[in-house]
Amino acid sequence: MAHALSAPPLPTGHAGLGDAHWEGEGDQWRLVLSGDWGGDAELPKPPPGLLLEEGTQVGFDSSALSHWQPAFAAALWLALAPLARGGVVLDLAGLPRGLQPLLGLSLPPPDNAPKKAAATEEAAPEPEWRKTMVFIGEMLAALGRLLRGRSAMRLSDWLWQIEQTGPRSLPIVLLVATLVGLIVAYMGAEQLQRFGAQSFIANLVTVGVVREIAALVVGIVLAGRVGAAFAAQIGSMRAGEEIDALTTLGVDPVEHLVLPRMLALLVTGPLLTLCAGVAGLGVGGAVAVFLYDVPAMAYLTTTREALAGWDLFVGLLKGSVYAVLVALAGCRQGLNAGRSAQAVGEATTAAVVQAIVWMVIAASLLTVIFQRLGV
Repeated sequence: MAHALSAPPLPTGHAGLGDAHWEGEGDQWRLVLSGDWGGDAELPKPPPGLLLEEGTQVGFDSSALSHWQPAFAAALWLALAPLARGGVVLDLAGLPRGLQPLLGLSLPPPDNAPKKAAATEEAAPEPEWRKTMVFIGEMLAALGRLLRGRSAMRLSDWLWQIEQTGPRSLPIVLLVATLVGLIVAYMGAEQLQRFGAQSFIANLVTVGVVREIAALVVGIVLAGRVGAAFAAQIGSMRAGEEIDALTTLGVDPVEHLVLPRMLALLVTGPLLTLCAGVAGLGVGGAVAVFLYDVPAMAYLTTTREALAGWDLFVGLLKGSVYAVLVALAGCRQGLNAGRSAQAVGEATTAAVVQAIVWMVIAASLLTVIFQRLGV
């Protein structure tokens, strides 16, 4: 749509470096921002032709804006607040990314709309599946910015999360993997002994533990220990309005809170799976050698031959997938938690349940896919 210039450009800002002027006619207007707004900021008032009524739309063009400071955000709020109260539709997509959430949260609603908006929100709550899809979309967008080198994620946050989710989870992972490996080896050996096939205990333990059980053990332990912690931490921040404060400061909560946690589990997940597999193989070997008189060298040779295939790769891949699902479930529930202690507790419980359900679904799909591919 072509716009007629209805308000001449007015040099504003600090030392004449910033410029802002209105363009448009009728019910379509645009505020054009350019230059450096590094000091005191003062924006021009809306032109007389811009009517404060429903149906009027205002957009923004900040493609030529090179720099801005908090004073500019305050001046922009002062200029836009009367328009928002009058029912004007403000399309903030043309503003810098750091300003959009700040103004979106702070601008007042139309004078005649609060009760109606509240009633509509109460009558039609957002479905859970839609919240999940929106969260995954935001996560993928944050990951894309990281790959392009435009993310605000700090390396120290990522390393801290690796330390919290990896070494501190290792003891319980080794304990559970050892006990489960003992059960698998003993029960399998009891059945194989009936046919005099004790030599195949190594194949049973290797394929079962390395390919399936180690990854599931790691996933379940991470869901109960790490996923619940993620939901509780982020949910408590939401209840204490810390996430709102981050958004107000122009910090993306997904980049600052979710991305380091997900990338940390993406690193520690396969490493913990490898450790769990080694523990399972070790206890399986002890059962075979000391209880069923399988020669140690024969057990080691059979284990090495079994690991020559795709089993190790499949197990590590499943461990990585389960770890990412745990991170997504915990962070998703934390970000969407209510603002009370009870709501945080419910989000923590939901994070563990959701992570386990997602892992079971992922395990079923991956098993079918790998069987079809012959891997």
